[in-house]
Amino acid sequence: MNVGIAYANKTKQIWMKLEVPDGSTVQQAIELSGVLERFPEIDLQTQKVGIFGKLTKLDSVLENGNRVEIYRPITADPETAERRDR
Repeated sequence: MNVGIAYANKTKQIWMKLEVPDGSTVQQAIELSGVLERFPEIDLQTQKVGIFGKLTKLDSVLENGNRVEIYRPITADPETAERRDR
């Protein structure tokens, strides 16, 4: 089945499609994608992941066409950060 993997750090972003076996989990897809080697700062034990913008667990089973997103940690406290004018 086909899935996508998305990740962005401060300087680079990646979005790739890959073929994974049916029944693959989020973690298996991330590992098969090679994104962990390209971005060694990713720590799946602490960083959150999602599918199409909704948080999910690493052991969630994927469906064909899912986009797995690896979220980087928030670096600014939203309670104290200045509000941006729109």
